[in-house]
Amino acid sequence: MDYYSRANTWSEKKSSEFQLLKRETGHRIFVNRSLQLDRIKFYGFDMDYTLAQYKSPSYESAAFRLMLNRLVDIGYPSEILKFQYDHTFPIRGLWFDKDRGCLLKVDSFGNLLSCLFGLTVVPSAELHSWYENKFVQLSDRFYVYDTLFNLPEIYCMASIIEFFKALPQASVERNGIVYKELNISYRSLFNDVRGAADAIHNDDSLKRLTVEQIDEFVHTDSDLLDLLEQLKATGAKVFLLTNSEYWYTDALMSYLLGPNWVGMFNYVLVSACKPKFFAEGSLLRVVDRSSGKLKLGTHMGPLQSGVVYSGGSCAEFSRLIGCRGKDVLYAGDHIFGDIIKSKKVGWRTLLIVPELANELFVWKQDQQLFERLQRLEAEMGRMYLHCTLAGSDSNPGPPASEVQRIRADIRDVVRQMDTAYGFLGSLFRSGGRLTSFAYQLERYADIYAQRVTNLRHYPSNYLFRSPQRLMPHESTVTRSATTAFANPSGGAEGDVSGDAAARQDGSPVEAIAATARLAMRANSIVERGRERRTSAPSVEEVHLAASMVSCEESESD
Repeated sequence: MDYYSRANTWSEKKSSEFQLLKRETGHRIFVNRSLQLDRIKFYGFDMDYTLAQYKSPSYESAAFRLMLNRLVDIGYPSEILKFQYDHTFPIRGLWFDKDRGCLLKVDSFGNLLSCLFGLTVVPSAELHSWYENKFVQLSDRFYVYDTLFNLPEIYCMASIIEFFKALPQASVERNGIVYKELNISYRSLFNDVRGAADAIHNDDSLKRLTVEQIDEFVHTDSDLLDLLEQLKATGAKVFLLTNSEYWYTDALMSYLLGPNWVGMFNYVLVSACKPKFFAEGSLLRVVDRSSGKLKLGTHMGPLQSGVVYSGGSCAEFSRLIGCRGKDVLYAGDHIFGDIIKSKKVGWRTLLIVPELANELFVWKQDQQLFERLQRLEAEMGRMYLHCTLAGSDSNPGPPASEVQRIRADIRDVVRQMDTAYGFLGSLFRSGGRLTSFAYQLERYADIYAQRVTNLRHYPSNYLFRSPQRLMPHESTVTRSATTAFANPSGGAEGDVSGDAAARQDGSPVEAIAATARLAMRANSIVERGRERRTSAPSVEEVHLAASMVSCEESESD
């Protein structure tokens, strides 16, 4: 069989063959940047929302209730205690405008995707009076809610503003709410709610409640112990790095892994003070496990298994265990404290995104909405296909009414898509536009998954391959099924069209560049079996790559 026939056969089998390669959706790990597991010598884990998954919405509802009590204690009206937590409202990645009192869903460029004032969505037609260009830039004026711990805080913030703006005789002003003789600024409301959220964590009230009702608030996972044992069996070192204090860590880890949980890790660091840990850090001290108190002095020697340490810094920790940046894979849920900061010291990163369960469910369940959006965008493109700036009598352009109809249909589909995910839509997108959270995930998380135990479903020498990323000029320009390449006699072989037809001049520079691109593609193809090449691709493999170059990439995980 010649390479053309093999290419066609491979292409015909592609869809069914690659579907078989994909793991069950709930077990998958998704890839932003290629990562080879046999190069990872150290596996690090955060605890909260990573090893220890809290039950939603019961855990967030309890935190919400504690925050309301705290606000009443500092003088807020007791009527706010009637609020009930609505888990369908908040999502991570929202920005709060301290000057205007609005919750903003923002894309990766700072453009507003949606805006809420209290619990009310600000209509798009009114947004210009709030934000002139529907555009914001991150500054001290905005606070980003990027952790799962922020979810009850988001709903508390929105509910408090809704409460005050609905009071009789209340007047909504640009920077606050005037009620009788009181001027309540949005910034002061934010500071109070932010303070209440910090207080329930700092005074341990939420942690004590969690430990007292641990069955109600923490998921058990039988796969967790198996994961740690399998990782250690490969010869890798495993460590726990958490901001939680020892007493709380001990309670949760004992519940999840048993009383001998410390032995499941090669190293244990509590009270790490991330993200400070990845910068100057703090003193590294030993924890007396019998009392939970810190022992005297700063630890100087090597780290030992079975000993719990407190504090430290990334530089000191790396030196003591002998790791070198990219041989560490760290898993956490906090996009800033866990992922961005650890990425900047060279660690590979696994972001845990529990919201993927709902995101993937909607993505599969309402696929027709995404397809309809694509059809509408294609229809809009066809209407303008032969229009030019100058215009002509024969083709004056599409009727304005028709353009408005399609735009209205697109807005309606986007609204339906957002509603399918929840009140504020998807964590990652609004229609075809990605959120700022999605941008940070793509930029800083090498891989991401719904739960950390998904690592169990991949062998220790697995290569997570990132998908082929196309730029707009590549993804929107149609190429012929067969791409031209230089044959041994120096001429062009195969059908060509468009730019390919214009490049049949035999230019040596272009021929070399084309061959290099095809050689890289051939390397990608022969690695489908996850085996690394030890030699350059053959001429036949290059030709095979040429005929496949327009085919969709295989599964990237």
